[in-house]
Amino acid sequence: MLIRFTKMHGLGNDFMVVDAIRQSFQPTPELVRAWSNRRIGIGFDQLLMVAPTRHSQADFFYRIFNADGSEVANCGNGARCLAQFLHDEKLTDKNPIIVETLAGLLELKLESNNQVTVNMGRPILEPAKIPFLTEKQAISYSLNIKQTNIEFCAISMGNPHAVILVEDIDAAPVAIVGAQLTQHPAFPEGANIGFMQIIDAHHIRLRVYERGAQETLACGSGSCAAVVAGNLLGKLANTVNVQQPGGALFIKWEGVNNPVYLTGPAVKVFTGNVSI
Repeated sequence: MLIRFTKMHGLGNDFMVVDAIRQSFQPTPELVRAWSNRRIGIGFDQLLMVAPTRHSQADFFYRIFNADGSEVANCGNGARCLAQFLHDEKLTDKNPIIVETLAGLLELKLESNNQVTVNMGRPILEPAKIPFLTEKQAISYSLNIKQTNIEFCAISMGNPHAVILVEDIDAAPVAIVGAQLTQHPAFPEGANIGFMQIIDAHHIRLRVYERGAQETLACGSGSCAAVVAGNLLGKLANTVNVQQPGGALFIKWEGVNNPVYLTGPAVKVFTGNVSI
């Protein structure tokens, strides 16, 4: 059986996008791991799937699978690509589009400047809901990893994040600390680990080690988590340009009890067919 797919990326964070409405498709961890391989497969950070929804307020069901085959609840860069995919494939002409995710509903809006804005919802700060194991809620936390004390903010944007403030993003131990912290028992579902360098109140640099995918060129939900963390620490404004290795995203957050808005590009690379 042949499965038609589209390869897309948001600032280099790349995806295999599959229409599971007009064709029958149910991914397995083994398939995702094989297809994500950049040497012998298609190569991607996440597989995105659009499927029918049963939610009365949603237009589609948006599912996300990391390169290791695990299913996760949210991906901001992927959401922008999904919105562009839905319009390119003429699956809808609505704008905005409401999609159901494992974390709740997302609103996707195609802008006139080839950008897509995603209403990522309100950040989750309660440790039990992130989930993050700690005795009480705080703005920042610390864990001792191999005799080194790591300080970070813990936030969920539908998926768990730890945000670490660093002086020099280029010298940050992203691979080492990222791998250690994402697997720490305090994060029972793992976490995406962001390393943030603040340039000024409206500009940051960011690198993210994503659970199930290692370091990626960009992370949409990680950008949102970083801006929320910086805002809570009193170091960032409500509108922030987030520069990542793959390019820049624009984040807007008006503070606690308000949703986070993520704006950035979505690019189609090619379409193809793969045999199951």
